[in-house]
Amino acid sequence: MTPITRTAAAECVSSAQLGYFRNMQLPSGARLGPYQILRPLGAGGMGEVYRALDPRLGREVAIKVLPQHLSAQPEVRARFEREAKTVSSLNHPNICTLFDVGREGDTDFLVMELVDGETLAERLGRGALPVGETLRIGAQIADALDRAHRAGVIHRDLKPGNIMLTKSGAKLMDFGLARADGLAGPAPGSGASPAALTQSPTVAQPLTAEGTIVGTFQYMAPEQLEGREADARTDIWALGCVLYEMATGRRAFEGRSHASLIAAILEREPAPASLLSPASPPALDRLIGRCLAKDPDDRWQTARDLMHELRAIPDATGGAAGAPVVRARASRGPTLPWAIAGAALLAALGLGAAWVTRTSGPREPVQLSLLPAERSVFTPYSSLIAISPDGRSIAYCAADPGSHQRLALYVQSLDSRTPVHLMDGETPLEPFWSPNGRELGVLSMGGRQLVTIPVSGGSPTVVCPSPGGRGGTWNRNGEIVFAPSASGPLYRVSASGGQPQQATWPDTARHEIGHRFPCFLPDGRHFLYVSLPRGPDGFPIYVAALDSHAARQITGADSAPTYAEPGYLLFRRAGKVMAQRFDARALKLAGAPVAIADAPPISDLDAEPVAAASRNGRLVMVDARAPDTQLEWLDPSGAPHGVLALPAAPWGPPRLSPDGRFAIVAKEGDLWSVDLQRSVATRITSSGLVRGDAVWSPDGRRIAFPEDHGREEIMMMNADGSGKAETVATTDDLFKLPEDWSSAGLVFQVIARQTLRDQWLLPTDGGKPVPLLQTPFPEYGGRVSPDGRWIAYLSTESGHDDVYVQSFPTLGHKLRVSTEGAQRVWWMPGSDGLWYARSDDNAVMRVTLTRRGDALVVGEPHAQRPSPPGLIGGDIARDGRRVLATIARASGSSSARVTLDWTALLRP
Repeated sequence: MTPITRTAAAECVSSAQLGYFRNMQLPSGARLGPYQILRPLGAGGMGEVYRALDPRLGREVAIKVLPQHLSAQPEVRARFEREAKTVSSLNHPNICTLFDVGREGDTDFLVMELVDGETLAERLGRGALPVGETLRIGAQIADALDRAHRAGVIHRDLKPGNIMLTKSGAKLMDFGLARADGLAGPAPGSGASPAALTQSPTVAQPLTAEGTIVGTFQYMAPEQLEGREADARTDIWALGCVLYEMATGRRAFEGRSHASLIAAILEREPAPASLLSPASPPALDRLIGRCLAKDPDDRWQTARDLMHELRAIPDATGGAAGAPVVRARASRGPTLPWAIAGAALLAALGLGAAWVTRTSGPREPVQLSLLPAERSVFTPYSSLIAISPDGRSIAYCAADPGSHQRLALYVQSLDSRTPVHLMDGETPLEPFWSPNGRELGVLSMGGRQLVTIPVSGGSPTVVCPSPGGRGGTWNRNGEIVFAPSASGPLYRVSASGGQPQQATWPDTARHEIGHRFPCFLPDGRHFLYVSLPRGPDGFPIYVAALDSHAARQITGADSAPTYAEPGYLLFRRAGKVMAQRFDARALKLAGAPVAIADAPPISDLDAEPVAAASRNGRLVMVDARAPDTQLEWLDPSGAPHGVLALPAAPWGPPRLSPDGRFAIVAKEGDLWSVDLQRSVATRITSSGLVRGDAVWSPDGRRIAFPEDHGREEIMMMNADGSGKAETVATTDDLFKLPEDWSSAGLVFQVIARQTLRDQWLLPTDGGKPVPLLQTPFPEYGGRVSPDGRWIAYLSTESGHDDVYVQSFPTLGHKLRVSTEGAQRVWWMPGSDGLWYARSDDNAVMRVTLTRRGDALVVGEPHAQRPSPPGLIGGDIARDGRRVLATIARASGSSSARVTLDWTALLRP
């Protein structure tokens, strides 16, 4: 019903309606049936409203008259009468009562309750409502909608102007009784004009002087704008818009033209209410976000569910919308009920959480430990965990402890015991949150795509290609800035898809190789990022802006920065997590950095951020520490065959010398030579910069290995540790990893900007390195056969990682060996077969290769042995009789630290 008020009826009519108001068809004193018209109250595109008197009962009523241009259309009149009968049965305290329906000559009219009070639109003219009032009114309107929906009535024009605020509560009005089929168009043969039937019932105001659309369009759901049938979920969208406006004082969607407004509704997400109104609880953000899901299937499905959710949300006093207010005493701990209850309740929720030892002082930091999904472990990469904007959920990539090639992405709510499994991948999946917390952007480090996926579960949507992926960030305008590969600039792209546009420009004068791990600042225009290679003060941290080539360095650190409210940068320096004041408007640091925690172990992924922060002061850091391992001999069946007498430590995979007497093993950034006969380990490097495994020269005198010098360089040195390590001149790419060393030369992997992983050859004769395998698919893990004529490697050419064999060093004849996925590959003695580790269960498979002239024929793969639990990696002796394996007999620590109020860590 059009707004009606006893105290100020004329205020219900806007200046845009005055001309039409002056020409309303019924004068004072006129009669419609038994009702006497007193004076006009308002007019809209689908009706005129009058104050009238019912002399039979001596009460004043409101009469709505259907315009004559619509009364002349039979199908409109029929619907008018049908829906009037239906709505007359809606007896509910929060619905304006329909008393009567009639026809006087050519005039159809409705008789309705005359309501005291003001419209919600008038109340919003004075600003946002308090949280408790927003929740109470929202619950009342949801209750009214539930009653209507159960009677088969869809409102289709819910907005603040159709909600009256009275002493007894909110009243929902104007159920679109005198309207045609909305945006669906006229019925065939009706003779009704499209203009009449597509006009929304109460759109009567044009653009304002400021150019902003007002009226029903701003509360229309996407399906209405697209001409699809409206249902109960359409009303739920509109109520979400109304709730947002009550909480913030601003409309959820705005535009300077019809086209821009429609585009905003169809494509964009409003900023969270809590961002505009700090008193608004995070639970209301989530509730509104679900109301405003673009797909009706993702919204609340009934108004009744929405009503219960609104009543359950605590307001600023600690009470709930539909419950008596109970005022709690001030608490020095967190406000979350499960946090107040203590560790026992948290453990019951399945969070594996425990209280950290409390410190003295007025504020006490509260930290929880979040365990990963069952039968999985956190990866050591801190960039693979992210906290939602409201601080209530954690997204993380976890690995199968039996095979770190099997990875999965989860979302864990802090008030739920069960994580939601979102997707799987054979490469790390790097998540970052949308501003409204309803979706994740996901970069696959080797999956070659940037995707978005709903956090409630569903299929991922491809945004654009991304060959490698090194960080992404999403602003409230629906733009993503991301690093598509390990080197090169950052790019920007719409979250709905499109052609990425360059966002940063590496400075060759500063020898910059790549930008990565961007982080939007609160204004959604400026963003931080880190540049490679490392400089004297660490990795340079820059601030830049969209639509600008300019960038300014603000500091240097051992990691990318994280922006954390209320205005700090968090970064790694000297093994600590540092916090330093940052003015996001002036784009300047202030004061000295303060150490707030010990940093988690550094990974081999350069410059990744050390922590993730929410908008409400919560912090999450991964604490995945490598397990202590042992070097053990296994026989071909996988059975234990002896343990080397070395202390347990985080040993990496071993690489056996050609004569089988020694193994080179990495541990904590350095290489150790292990005498296998005496079980004695000797350190042969001391830089702490080794970032991968070593390979042996064919004669066993030299080794090659990667070191991190701001970019990964391949180093060579004597295998016994004598002399100095020397840098090998290879390529200008950011990352190079040695894979094997044959008489033809050193085979090494290059992580390239476009093709991601290539195989190169550095000839033994001292020539320049040449590309060996350089295709659109990643190739890695190259191993040269004992006779030097073939190379086995892994590639994603088939859609997942499989083993391939090609002639070597001149490529030509190519064979696909595995068909069900693989992880690692080794040659059997004599070059007459291969072993490889199967992807799904890490079992070792054996394949015989039969020579036919210059070609090979692949035999049927057979399981050689199951993979022992805790296998990290291994190498097969040249005689094929033993395997030297690195095995973790106990799992390492794997948890995430969640700090509920991180600023409490800023203690002296």
